[in-house]
Amino acid sequence: MAKFERKGNVGTLEITASADEVKAAFQQAVQRIANNVNIPGFRKGKAPRNIIESHYGKEAVANEAFDLLANKAYRKALEEHKVTPVSDPKIDDKVFEDGKEMSMKITVTLKPEPELGEYKGLKLDKKVEKVTDEQIDAAVQELRNRHARMVITPDGTKIEKGDFAIIDFAGTVGGEPFSGGEGKGYPLEVGSNSFIPGFEDQLVGLGKGDSTDVKVTFPKEYFVAELAGKEAIFKVHVQDIKRKEAPELTDEYVAKNSEYKTVEELKAGYRERLKAAAERDAQVKWEHDLINMAVKNAKFEVPDVMIEDRISQMVDELRLSLESRKMTLDAYMKYTNQDMAKIRENQREAATENVKADIVLDAIAKKENIQVGMNDVDDEVGAIATQHGAKLEEVKKIIRDNNSMGLLLANILRRKSARIIIDSATKAEKPEDAKKDEKK
Repeated sequence: MAKFERKGNVGTLEITASADEVKAAFQQAVQRIANNVNIPGFRKGKAPRNIIESHYGKEAVANEAFDLLANKAYRKALEEHKVTPVSDPKIDDKVFEDGKEMSMKITVTLKPEPELGEYKGLKLDKKVEKVTDEQIDAAVQELRNRHARMVITPDGTKIEKGDFAIIDFAGTVGGEPFSGGEGKGYPLEVGSNSFIPGFEDQLVGLGKGDSTDVKVTFPKEYFVAELAGKEAIFKVHVQDIKRKEAPELTDEYVAKNSEYKTVEELKAGYRERLKAAAERDAQVKWEHDLINMAVKNAKFEVPDVMIEDRISQMVDELRLSLESRKMTLDAYMKYTNQDMAKIRENQREAATENVKADIVLDAIAKKENIQVGMNDVDDEVGAIATQHGAKLEEVKKIIRDNNSMGLLLANILRRKSARIIIDSATKAEKPEDAKKDEKK
């Protein structure tokens, strides 16, 4: 039997079990220990209780018996009262002796049950960024740059942003050279921000054969701790200046290097692509902001343990992502001059937002009685297989092996909840739109 009381996100379970159940737990504990140990003079699994207790102690047997009965009773109590814990249980008080009734008091952190606010019929303007002529020109220039060639500039040329300065450099900190601070004939794209902040700006205006002292300060979070925040002087000599020479933009060039036939068609095509991309970006942001509105309209407190657990998941995902690129998390932390505490703190805001959204979407699914059918599961597994170029059965096996079906179902359920928010929402009317309507 179990009594349950909830206060906020903390649940208290008072669980009892009969003396007969306690006795059976002790018998099961003795048998389990006997099956896993070798005691001289007895076949495995045949040693009696008094022999087991003399070898391993009465406390060991009692602890095993308690674990068996308490875990079973705890799971039963959670199911009986439909409780969803988000933390390990804490036993505040217990009575457990062979031949007597068991009682224990457990406290556990629970998943929040939010008081939902408005989540249907939300009004929010979808802002689509206008495509500018500058964006079109930049896209065209990117195409030309892909076919550009590097040319040596004539004498008297001064370095401009976008040029490649072929330089010799030697850096010192406090008058002493440091590892990695020297190079010969290095091709530096000025304006690429690939060197220390402020370095490249001091090359602008120099010509071939010029020399200068470049004074910079290493960033405070520079990946080499010995240099972080320190001032440095680089003696720089410009060997040469190279500049990209892009091909002339003609109909002939366009026809040869793109799917379009003329410059006019190219620009029109790029405009449509950029407009479609802007529309997609606006839609994604609109949907994201709608869900955030529904979350903000709800009232609830998020237990810290849920945020910490989500941060741990995100760190694991970062680790896997780095390993897929042949880098370890330790190497990444050293390169970015971060420790685990900093890594976790960087994930906190996103983790908090994700947890809040999941809690509200789960609550909406419960209120709307959303169901997940086998067709939904098949579609989801099929989408995952297509995304990763894997076979359907391979994905199913991975889900089974990792016990990920619960997470898969939760994700499907939350997406269905999100669709209720999104599909019922309306675009907010701008003041200028209202004025237009009045004139009609």
